[in-house]
Amino acid sequence: MKRRQFFAFLGAAVASCLMAVGLSFTTPSSVVAQSNVNLLISAAASMKDALEEIKPLYQQSKPNVKISYNFGASGALQRQIEQGAPADVFISAAKRQIDALEQKGLLLPGTRAILAKNRLVLVVPKNATGITSFYNLRDANIKRVAMGEPRSVPAGQYAQQVLQQLKLLPQIQSKLVYGNNVRQVLAVVESGNADAGLVYSTDAKISDKVKVVVAADEKYHSPIIYPLAVVKRSKNPDAAKDFVKFVTTDNQAKAVLRKYGFILP
Repeated sequence: MKRRQFFAFLGAAVASCLMAVGLSFTTPSSVVAQSNVNLLISAAASMKDALEEIKPLYQQSKPNVKISYNFGASGALQRQIEQGAPADVFISAAKRQIDALEQKGLLLPGTRAILAKNRLVLVVPKNATGITSFYNLRDANIKRVAMGEPRSVPAGQYAQQVLQQLKLLPQIQSKLVYGNNVRQVLAVVESGNADAGLVYSTDAKISDKVKVVVAADEKYHSPIIYPLAVVKRSKNPDAAKDFVKFVTTDNQAKAVLRKYGFILP
């Protein structure tokens, strides 16, 4: 009887060991590594070209992570997140929008960082002549000046600050036409439907249909920075944090940002 009990005990012990060994092959970390993850990045429209180029660089090392982008005006993206729209990472073109989300507790603590900086420039159609400074915007032959909608487009906020500091805003108010994001502003100038526009230097850099007249003096506007953070409601916070780390620290990602004219912090 004792002998049978011994073998029964031994069999149970061996079975337990085999189960433990089997379980070791399906640890949570390996499950995460093998599963497919979808990340949605809500980002300022001015980051579009750079982020599209960074995407395959990231996926080379993380083939199980699928990146999707939602580009738009930072203010519009902020409101989407506030209203519960899905997003894993938010990249804003201004501090104001990300501050608002942080104050409402909608960002994951400890994940906020600065991705890049930019400059605001005055652009005109490639073949335009006669505009050499912001003050030329008062001239009678300048009928339409494009800029972002200041309430939701950071580029528009910066443009408004510059025009106010130069005391030009009251004089050209009737000429202003507004875009829903900075790429719309660029497109209006490219098409000749505006005589001039205020965009980021990175937007001007990607276009062969406009030329830069002058860069705004940085003392006339708030610092142009691109903060980013993981959204608290993200269903994949670890993957989202890894993406933030990659775009802010990886040398390949930094090279892409420099290529498009962004200034690294």
